[in-house]
Amino acid sequence: MGGGRKRGRTQRRHFKQGRENVWKHNPQRPPAGEGGEGREGNPSWQPFATENPAFEEYYKEQQIIPEEEWDDFMSMLRKPLPATFRINASCQFFQDICSQLENDFRKSLETEVSDEHEQDAIRPLPWYPGNLAWHLNFSRMQLRRNQALESFHEFLKRENEVGNITRQEAVSMVPPLFLNVQPDHHILDMCAAPGSKTFQLLEMIHQSTKPGLLPNALVVANDVDVQRCNLLIHQTKRMCTANLIVTNHEAQNFPGCNLAKFCSETCMDEAKLQRVEFDRVLCDVPCSGDGTVRKAPDMWRKWNAGMGNGLHRLQVEIAMRGMGLLKVGGRMVYSTCSMNPVENEAVVAEILRRCGDSVELLDVSKELPELARRPGLSTWKVRDRGSWFGVHEDVPRYRKSVISPSMFPSGKGSKDVEVNTDVDADMKDSTDMGEGEQERNIAVADSNNGDSPKTEEKTEVDCESGEAPTRYKKLNSTSTRTEHSDYPLHRCMRIVPHDQNSGAFFIAVLHKHSSLNENQVVDGVKSEQNISKDNTGTLEKDLGSDKVSSEENIVPQHVVDDTNVLDVEQNGDMDSKSSKDKSSEDAKVIINEAEKGQAGTRDRRRQQNQGRWRGVDPVIFFKDDVTVKSIVSFYGIKDSFPLEGHLVTRNPDTSHVKRIYYVSKSVQDVLELNIKIGERLKITSLGLKIFERQSSKDGSPCTFRLSSEGLPLLLPYITKQILYASAIDFQHLLQYRTVKFPDFVDAKFGEEASALLPGCCVVVLREGHQDIGSIVTDPSAIAIVCWKGKTNLCVMVSPLDGKELLERISLRFGLKIPELVKEKPNQEVTGSDEQPDCATEADDQPESKASDMEIPDAEAE
Repeated sequence: MGGGRKRGRTQRRHFKQGRENVWKHNPQRPPAGEGGEGREGNPSWQPFATENPAFEEYYKEQQIIPEEEWDDFMSMLRKPLPATFRINASCQFFQDICSQLENDFRKSLETEVSDEHEQDAIRPLPWYPGNLAWHLNFSRMQLRRNQALESFHEFLKRENEVGNITRQEAVSMVPPLFLNVQPDHHILDMCAAPGSKTFQLLEMIHQSTKPGLLPNALVVANDVDVQRCNLLIHQTKRMCTANLIVTNHEAQNFPGCNLAKFCSETCMDEAKLQRVEFDRVLCDVPCSGDGTVRKAPDMWRKWNAGMGNGLHRLQVEIAMRGMGLLKVGGRMVYSTCSMNPVENEAVVAEILRRCGDSVELLDVSKELPELARRPGLSTWKVRDRGSWFGVHEDVPRYRKSVISPSMFPSGKGSKDVEVNTDVDADMKDSTDMGEGEQERNIAVADSNNGDSPKTEEKTEVDCESGEAPTRYKKLNSTSTRTEHSDYPLHRCMRIVPHDQNSGAFFIAVLHKHSSLNENQVVDGVKSEQNISKDNTGTLEKDLGSDKVSSEENIVPQHVVDDTNVLDVEQNGDMDSKSSKDKSSEDAKVIINEAEKGQAGTRDRRRQQNQGRWRGVDPVIFFKDDVTVKSIVSFYGIKDSFPLEGHLVTRNPDTSHVKRIYYVSKSVQDVLELNIKIGERLKITSLGLKIFERQSSKDGSPCTFRLSSEGLPLLLPYITKQILYASAIDFQHLLQYRTVKFPDFVDAKFGEEASALLPGCCVVVLREGHQDIGSIVTDPSAIAIVCWKGKTNLCVMVSPLDGKELLERISLRFGLKIPELVKEKPNQEVTGSDEQPDCATEADDQPESKASDMEIPDAEAE
């Protein structure tokens, strides 16, 4: 991927800006009912503007809201967005959390209701299944500033960090629900970062899984930007799943993995996976993001009509690629957080036009009946350079390379006779111009003029009048003609803010009835190729700060060739492009290291890059039988737990492997296929960390300890190095983190702990279970990883996870949590010659899910 470090810094800056709730930058907020919470502040600061005349004019003309509702619509857009979150139904404590919300917080926060339209301080969203999603009658800023909400805010932060809840905008939760995910589905999230929807998909496939078992499903989460992939990895690591693969590709160029294109039929094993296809595809594309103005009011200032026009082609390309990767009989959801029909209904209509009878736009009006939604539009206009156009024929010739036929309801160009003939017209318009002129004409709107695009031409549009130069005035008059789409676009869904006090969103559900007509798909793409090549630099420059997709995605996506069904040609072009773009940066790194005399680091980097993708450690199946047998013997892992072919690492040198990951059968199949076809998938993260190398001064027989992330999966199969503690001893371990054997309340437990082999062990909470032998197979079993030293047990979970467990068992069993003191039971720390006997990462550097983010899933030194 081109762009190098400069673009990476720009993307990180834009992302940081997008993540901030800019309401907090307004020190003179209006009262709560008028767009803010109000605050006394520096008088030199001005209130944040929540107006944009061009925005209002545009959407009034598009008639997205009936005229009589316009004031209510705009009033709601100017109010801060209420906070919402979702409970992870696959987490161990989700019933406890539901009970705590219903019985404790819901009652204690009743006096804090501040909105005349809301009766409850917190309430479940009525349309989300199982009361798992909750709406708060507070904005994020109120949660941070209101002292009465402090304990509730701390609760939300802690539960979100450990993965028990996910704080996410309500409308952003909708698209995955319409996928109708099943436990055996292969799912592709094409533009996944920052990962809230991916996490939601993982919740769905794990929700009914029994302890020690994995679903047959697979989730592939993709994003174009490496930095955003890091964020995606960090978000999904809270789930602790072996069924996820994170990839780094342009969505419109996502590689097709078809073994038949790379080897003869004689060498193909029919029992193995032959090609990667998906039962479900989530196509939540980059968009202008004007549906997020309530949580990101800076959008009022940034918005202009050209933003949607500039993204339309990319959105079509991504959606068509998703449809090509979808299995026959599968379902794809196309969604945006934009209200612009050019980004919404126009894209869906173009998909239906290209795919013909192979794809159907589904009527899902009976699904989620309590979700308020409006039907999609069947007619709309296109705004360009101060003029409105209802049909493509009225677009001036010098703008037809930018304003394409697919932006209009009919999808037909001025020379169309049949559906596909617009391809040649578009190609002619784009090829008649020189390269420089194409780059200038593809530029998107200039924010100084609302909807006038930037241009470097001397004969540019007048910035105030919005008119073209004299020689173009006759061509650039506003069109009075309109047209209606013949497709059933009323089946699309528009979620508007004033219906259920939310943000705005667009969703369309598509079903694939048969394989796509290859000629039709390729012909449709050819019309975009010349323009797409020249769009790349200008779109990055002009849309970098404005382009937003759902969940605050601020991602400069690149418009490049997408041959869709021609997987081999597509992947070859993409691979060579990615390698070429990355090679210059890698070369600089290696040269700098050589100049500094870091020969060892250079050699290691060279070894790491032996995989296909530069800068990404290859995925290696771990086949060190000696190490595996040592682990199995030490922990007494049952033969029924499959290890062969399920263990992977990111370091080709097995003698220096630090972490071993476990992958599900579905991920294993994709990995094996990916190796056979030359590693066409660029995998940045996968698998569940299950074992980690641990040095020890005590000389443990096993050099690998258990990982907290992998313990729930492995627990039912462990027969050695396992202890069962009473609630009070379990509480002491979590509270003091290191406890000497004689200091346990249950003397027998202390003796059993002392008798274990030195090294890693598991401590299971015995309380509430009658039969000790069945505890480990009970979904409610609570267990932690510890380290057995010469004289003590040391907890090997992060302080945050430890605190969460401590509070959970205290609530469940009625235990009191005393203030953490400097003394441990019957022992003074000061002057003690006993330090925790665990290895380097047990206490000072506890196992942390967040710590892996710097170099995600790679063998970081």
